Amino acid sequence: MKKIFGAKKDKGPPPSIQDATERINKRGETVDEKIKKLDEELARYKDQIRKTRPGPSQEAIKARAIRLLKHKRMYEEQRNMLYNQTYNLDQVAFAADGLKDAQQTMNAMKAANKELKGMMKTVKIEDIDNMQDEMTDLMDVSNEIQETLGRSYNIPDDVDEEELMGELDALESDMEFESAAVPSYLQPEPDFDADLNLPAAPTRPAAVPAGGQQEDELGLPAVPRASLRS
Repeated sequence: MKKIFGAKKDKGPPPSIQDATERINKRGETVDEKIKKLDEELARYKDQIRKTRPGPSQEAIKARAIRLLKHKRMYEEQRNMLYNQTYNLDQVAFAADGLKDAQQTMNAMKAANKELKGMMKTVKIEDIDNMQDEMTDLMDVSNEIQETLGRSYNIPDDVDEEELMGELDALESDMEFESAAVPSYLQPEPDFDADLNLPAAPTRPAAVPAGGQQEDELGLPAVPRASLRS
């Protein structure tokens, strides 16, 4: 049977988008080279037409130039078709890459979700709440210990503020009584001159007036020293 109908050939894998794109780009490069050659020939024919006189020769050159223009348009249409195919392949490749990225993202999210579920089994909200409550109790006990260690000795805690103010007033009264009980000879003498606001005694000798008569510190005529000795 195989000899009659022949053996079925194994089909290879279909070409990838990248392979198809590279093949089309090569075809496009070939078409671009052909168009470039036609442009060079058309430029040469155009120069010949300009230099040739009107007549059969010029018409023959024009006919060949027109034929080249038709070929150039055909190649340009093929190039445009190849550009469109390349554009479509690029769009398909972009969509395929987007799907691959989405698939990888989904796989990563599934793995992360599975890992989170495993972690959530080991961590419970009740355990966290109980730990927080225990930490609060420990902090309260620690504060009580600190307050107990920092307590002053021989000082009652329940002291009335009004009683303290009363003791302060009594202490001030005792201090005033003690200052009044000091004997007069132990107390400092009062400054009577400061109370009377008298002028200070002069330290220099009284000036002699123009008439030659001296005056004492009260402004009265001074007594001569001879009369004082007699």
